[in-house]
Amino acid sequence: MLGSLGKNLTNTMKKLAGMTIVDEKIVKEVIKDIQRALLQSDVNVQLVMKLSKSIEGRAMKEEPPKGVTPKEHIITIVYEELVKLIGETAQEIDINKKQFKILFLGLQGSGKTTTIGKLTRYFQKKGFNPAIICTDTWRPAAYEQLKQLTEELDVQIYGDPENKDALDLARKGLKHFKKQNLIIVDTAGRHKDENDLLEEMEELNSVVEPDEAILVIDGTIGQQAKEQAQAFAKTTDIGSIIVTKLDGSAKGGGALSAVSETKAPIKFIGTGERIDDFEPFDPERFISRLLGMGDIKTLIERAEEVTDDDGATETMDAMLSGKFSLKDLRSQFDMMSKMGPMQQIMNMMPSASKRLPKNASKVTEDKINRYKIIMDSMTDYELNHPEVIKQSRIKRISRGSGVRNEDVKELLKYYNVTKKAMKGFGKRKMGGPMGQLMRQFMR
Repeated sequence: MLGSLGKNLTNTMKKLAGMTIVDEKIVKEVIKDIQRALLQSDVNVQLVMKLSKSIEGRAMKEEPPKGVTPKEHIITIVYEELVKLIGETAQEIDINKKQFKILFLGLQGSGKTTTIGKLTRYFQKKGFNPAIICTDTWRPAAYEQLKQLTEELDVQIYGDPENKDALDLARKGLKHFKKQNLIIVDTAGRHKDENDLLEEMEELNSVVEPDEAILVIDGTIGQQAKEQAQAFAKTTDIGSIIVTKLDGSAKGGGALSAVSETKAPIKFIGTGERIDDFEPFDPERFISRLLGMGDIKTLIERAEEVTDDDGATETMDAMLSGKFSLKDLRSQFDMMSKMGPMQQIMNMMPSASKRLPKNASKVTEDKINRYKIIMDSMTDYELNHPEVIKQSRIKRISRGSGVRNEDVKELLKYYNVTKKAMKGFGKRKMGGPMGQLMRQFMR
């Protein structure tokens, strides 16, 4: 996630992990690398300097705990200070009453409408049945876009493209959904300097009386996020922030750190274009991924969402132990297609970039589909015992699947290399929250 920032921080941690001696000179080099990575990702200079001083002060003064090497301790310090930078603990939206009302706010173009769809889908998975009220009277086709989105999700919507009174729409929508347990109110996208729209938002806040006001921030705007969040907070009590477009933003680090300074908690992040590319924001998991330490917990949670409980456990055990057959690989391909892009999955695996083949994350949907066709031409015995597939079987399988012999060999190579690379991922005992990550990273 966050592209270059994650890559640069991961490289810095690898460099530190490879050091035989850690002294003051090494600490200063590591801090400079971290400064460079954060500044390139548009994190505020003052924040970077403050972070640097905290890391250096702790690294020079603190004694490593018993059983922890100096370099492990410094990696832990870097991790902990980065977590502090973007908010120390994960926070959730606590739906604690029979009718819970959410007011959505954000600039035009921030991804607000798409995010409403993602949050709706998230709540559906939690067993809620949200309804949506459209009060956006400024943007052409706002109601039509929301209506199309709600039809795909099979949720109710109230709106009237002919009605240009946002306050009236809100009142009528609340009356229409008076028996609904969860209501999401969409508002017109606005700019922090558009006083008329900001006044409308304040009035809507009075009408709706939301239990939670959510501000959607575009992750590509960098440090401007702080100013925008503060402007909205003057008219509405912001309870949550959702940062969108973090799948490839060079300025994502700036947006996250800037928003965290407002003290309004980031509760969700958007990580891609798909409806399920959306997750609760957990600073510890987020920084773990940025540092190349993986996020096995989120990986397992995603797997459980797309399979039954027993199936998820068996499949993840096979994936993380390396003891799996081609039949298991086939079911994993099916599961991964539902879990999201391969690159996101690989980023959740500790030290995946070191262990997995270089092109592992580039296995496209087309290639996966071709692999599935090849496996469909194999017998059950071959799927369960791939080691028996030699030249004569390769020829038969290639003819049956309509591919070249080289394609079958490519699948077998991918299977063998990936099996070897993944072996042992999930077999280490979980220690403290950092202990597991450190052992994975330091191998």
